[in-house]
Amino acid sequence: MSSGYSKLGERLKKLRKQKGLTQEKLAELAQIDPKSVIDIESGKRNPTLKTLRKITNALKVNISSMLD
Repeated sequence: MSSGYSKLGERLKKLRKQKGLTQEKLAELAQIDPKSVIDIESGKRNPTLKTLRKITNALKVNISSMLD
């Protein structure tokens, strides 16, 4: 597992929790599979740009906040 994947997952998890969302609710809002959120947060999967945009739109944050 790449450390870049785990850092992205940590940022996603932190932002999701700050917004008071469960993994399932975020997946619903982003219109993606809940397993995708779980895998991204755990660093098992690197999201595509399209998926990352869906997630950041659902969280109402700028995409750069996930990539810093």
